[in-house]
Amino acid sequence: MTSAELDNLARVGKLKREPPTDDEIAGLLRSAEERLTDAGRADLSYSSRFDLAYNAAHALALVALRRAGYRSENRYLVFQTLPHTVGMEAAKWRVLAKAHERRNLVEYEGYLERDDRLLAELIAIAGELHRSVATSRSQSAPGRLSVCWARTV
Repeated sequence: MTSAELDNLARVGKLKREPPTDDEIAGLLRSAEERLTDAGRADLSYSSRFDLAYNAAHALALVALRRAGYRSENRYLVFQTLPHTVGMEAAKWRVLAKAHERRNLVEYEGYLERDDRLLAELIAIAGELHRSVATSRSQSAPGRLSVCWARTV
């Protein structure tokens, strides 16, 4: 999917035009699936589950952006383009934005506030995003969800 918004971001240097490779997409999907599966494991710590869910969502958002023919070095911008790459509604994109802010607090300040609702929403949205972007190499239409993620918090 292309859009004027993505083209504008490329024109001002926020995105780079670059065709994806099959290996890149497959690797991102594999990483996201493993992380999202593990994020659903209630036996892991909250911080581990949050990190896994956040990074799965980022990898899936990156798949959408790469399939559109763009690359970004800005993690937030990868999420911000989701309305233009997969038609994500604003309320869901805002959850990912909030998760990104929380991730930055952990990474740069060492602070993580436990928010079970945010984690559950993050896992659910990442699962929806997976269904939106997952395809086999031979298909151009979205594929079936190959793994199931628990919403256990």
